[in-house]
Amino acid sequence: MTTMSPRIRIGSAPDSWGVWFPDDPRQVPWRRFLDEVAEAGYEWIELGPYGYLPTDPAVLAEETGRRGLKVSAGTVFTGLHRGPGVWDATWEHVSAIADLTRAAGAGHLVVIPAFWRDDKTGEVIEDSSLTAAQWRDLTTQTERLAHEVRERYGLRTVVHPHADTHIDSEENVARFLDSTDQDLVSLCLDTGHYAYCGGDSVKLIETYGERIGYLHLKQVDPAVLAEVRAGGIPFGPAVARGVMCEPPAGEPALEPVIAAAQRLDVDLFAIVEQDMYPCEPDRPLPIARRTRGYLRSCGV
Repeated sequence: MTTMSPRIRIGSAPDSWGVWFPDDPRQVPWRRFLDEVAEAGYEWIELGPYGYLPTDPAVLAEETGRRGLKVSAGTVFTGLHRGPGVWDATWEHVSAIADLTRAAGAGHLVVIPAFWRDDKTGEVIEDSSLTAAQWRDLTTQTERLAHEVRERYGLRTVVHPHADTHIDSEENVARFLDSTDQDLVSLCLDTGHYAYCGGDSVKLIETYGERIGYLHLKQVDPAVLAEVRAGGIPFGPAVARGVMCEPPAGEPALEPVIAAAQRLDVDLFAIVEQDMYPCEPDRPLPIARRTRGYLRSCGV
């Protein structure tokens, strides 16, 4: 009997088509996204914001299936550092998305921590640093969430370090990983967000390889990032300025990241996510085609 060697499966996401919200007149319609992501050469997609793609599992299966697409993950936003009082509302939100994710045949749930700045206005709504008590709430409730998601839906929880959240820098990512159970909680390493927050993706993969459960491939434009840092610009306006750019123009170089991930010798999804909200509707497809070609040149 032959066994297949572990591989990296490449996909893309609504994010790469400028989709951040379930419904927004500035976003491409969902049918166009599905048509174009398949046309660009991708086989795997994420669900994106809950409600953007059809939430009826039968409709979703029909629409993805006839385009040759499969779903790798769903995505949820959580504010678990705010304590046990947010659990019930969080679980109500998560369970609906986890149910659709499982029904779509996916195996992962990407969990993004709450922003400490409003994602639309940029207004500071919380302290950018957590207290020791808040860290305990964040880690223990994330473990609880991962346990429930695994037991009830059979999904693997992958937590996504993200700009303008409390899991962002090398220091905070390491603290989060060191404080959570590796059997429950894995990481969705987003190479762009990690670079945005000053981290080295190759070093993270080499140091915490057993915790890497999923990848988002993305690059930052160093010149725009320098302006963002100097001006204290929030993430949303930074994206509108083009802080996330088309590979291979930015940082980090993706070939070494992919090589480091391949050395882990495990199956991994690597989903392209070029934040482009808002963007002109004709812009994403050519970029997606070129990016897919570039990743093939990197061996995936």
